[in-house]
Amino acid sequence: MALALLAGGAGGVAGAYIERYGGIDDIKLPQVADGVGSRSPESVAGIARAALPGVVTLHVRGNAEQGTGTGFVLDRQGHILTNNHVVEPAGTGGEISVTFSGGQTARAKVVGKDGGYDLAVVQVEGVTGLHPLTLGDSDAAQVGDPVVAIGAPYDLANTVTSGIISAKQRPITAGGKKGDGSDVSYVDALQTDAPINPGNSGGPLVDAKARVIGINSAIRAADSGSGGLDGGSSSQGGSIGLGFAIPINQAKRVAEELINTGRATHPVIGVTLEMEYDGDGARVTQAAKTGAAPVTPGGPGAKAGIRPGDVITQVDGAAVHSGEELIIKVRSHRPGDTLTLTVQRDGAERSVRLTLGSSSRN
Repeated sequence: MALALLAGGAGGVAGAYIERYGGIDDIKLPQVADGVGSRSPESVAGIARAALPGVVTLHVRGNAEQGTGTGFVLDRQGHILTNNHVVEPAGTGGEISVTFSGGQTARAKVVGKDGGYDLAVVQVEGVTGLHPLTLGDSDAAQVGDPVVAIGAPYDLANTVTSGIISAKQRPITAGGKKGDGSDVSYVDALQTDAPINPGNSGGPLVDAKARVIGINSAIRAADSGSGGLDGGSSSQGGSIGLGFAIPINQAKRVAEELINTGRATHPVIGVTLEMEYDGDGARVTQAAKTGAAPVTPGGPGAKAGIRPGDVITQVDGAAVHSGEELIIKVRSHRPGDTLTLTVQRDGAERSVRLTLGSSSRN
């Protein structure tokens, strides 16, 4: 009986070995073994490994809407930066759930948001091991620089795509679904060909050292016709290689204000623009529709000598072709900054220096 048991055991071991490794004469294909973690820190894999722990997926639920977006950790106090249009469906009584790359989830509350910049800060509490991402310098980014976008396109969390900065200072407007213009965002954007899709909104665009240089916010989709851009609603088409990110240099200031005061200040020039003007440049209205003065008395524009009907054609030497472009150029600065405007009046051109005022209206 002992011999039978030994024989049976040996046969079982031999059978298991043959099943796992094959027979003596079976063909075995060669395979190269590569060590784990052997990627360069500046490779896409290395950048993803460094940045992913600081990226989160947001699930937002409201009374009538729900959606998915992305954000990233700003500090160890649990502040997370994302897009305003990501958290907007929550309204005043909805819920925001944050899922970290490691699978941990937590409830979040809105600290502050601003539709004009399309930025929002939410905060989680009681979460340990937070991994804040390093903020870079978007002004230093150059066309052709490699970038990596991280997010949750179509709720596929921790998705990594790569590309380059394909253009800078691209004036874009997005949103405007409310019809009153209160939710239109104006961005002097970084353009990238890294694939960005619905759900990537609010996620980081990082450089070759895993530093955040932009917040992925809008795309031009193949089915958007001649109309323009969308902030990432699930009803639109996917990426065609035209993605747009809010530069981090602008987003940093707004995020700090939202954290510290709950509101963001907007730089203003103190004039009302004729948005229907179809000529080249941005024209100050002759008479505001609301009855207010086209040039705010005592405001920055009045102090600089701007008058109703003036057409602003340049800001600091950069051409301005419409009212939207002028707003975008102004929004890329801080209140208190001084700009040089080129103004046309009665066929003559002049330059004026203007110090930006401040408005806290969202």
